[in-house]
Amino acid sequence: MPTHKTSTPRYMARRIAPGLLAMALASAGFGAHAAEGEPGDPLEPVNRGSHRVNLFLDKAVLGPVSRAYVRVTPSFVRTGISNFLDNLTYPNVILNDFLQGKFEQGVQDSMRLVLNTTFGLGGFIDFASAVGLERHDEDLGQTLAAWGVEEVAYLELPGFGPNSVRDVGGIPMAWQTSLIVLADVSGLAVPVAILGAVNARANASEAIAFRDRAALDTYTFTREAYRRRRDYLINDGELPEADDDLYSAPTRRNAHLLSFVDHRGPTGLARSRYDLFPR
Repeated sequence: MPTHKTSTPRYMARRIAPGLLAMALASAGFGAHAAEGEPGDPLEPVNRGSHRVNLFLDKAVLGPVSRAYVRVTPSFVRTGISNFLDNLTYPNVILNDFLQGKFEQGVQDSMRLVLNTTFGLGGFIDFASAVGLERHDEDLGQTLAAWGVEEVAYLELPGFGPNSVRDVGGIPMAWQTSLIVLADVSGLAVPVAILGAVNARANASEAIAFRDRAALDTYTFTREAYRRRRDYLINDGELPEADDDLYSAPTRRNAHLLSFVDHRGPTGLARSRYDLFPR
């Protein structure tokens, strides 16, 4: 699996790049309908309702709060907070390492957790990456996929965003294996959850702005980006040949999209009905 360092801008770029390119494909019109052999969307009417709720919540609350958070918080502080939040839920990564039979990776990730929690001052400093133990991303959904469980259906949850029937169990599992629960400091749960939501939204600002500029349908855009990102993680970065152009840039398709985005205003095209960033 690809590894990611949490302490550099390059890490953040690599983390969102697959999703951004998937969004590009969707918004250019190539992802409007699932290709033959790809999963459908039997819950689409319900999902679209949840999507509208999430767009409203983002526009009314989370978007403005996250922008204020970025204005008053230096980038190195936000990096430290991201490291800290990742470290809180890292026991979930370790557990799923072992459930997938990745024993060597599980041992390395256990060492990473210990080093970052101790020498990294509770995880604020990514000490483990500095000594060569890089971050991995594993969860229950990836474990179930490794065991042969299909997506079943795409599922967008109010307040939680894109998910699937297979992956949704990872939410309570990540919580139950977090350091907050394991250390029995549940009084920190609410403030940490709020901080995590605001910090995650701030980190995703560029991706969301890109979606809202480029997407003809933000729901389809988000769904396909989520599915492509999950495929990327489940396959440990080993992409099917058919998806190679999705993750390599530049391509003529992506060049066309960038041209479309750059000239969107002058062409008179209307913004998305649910544009989170009115301009």
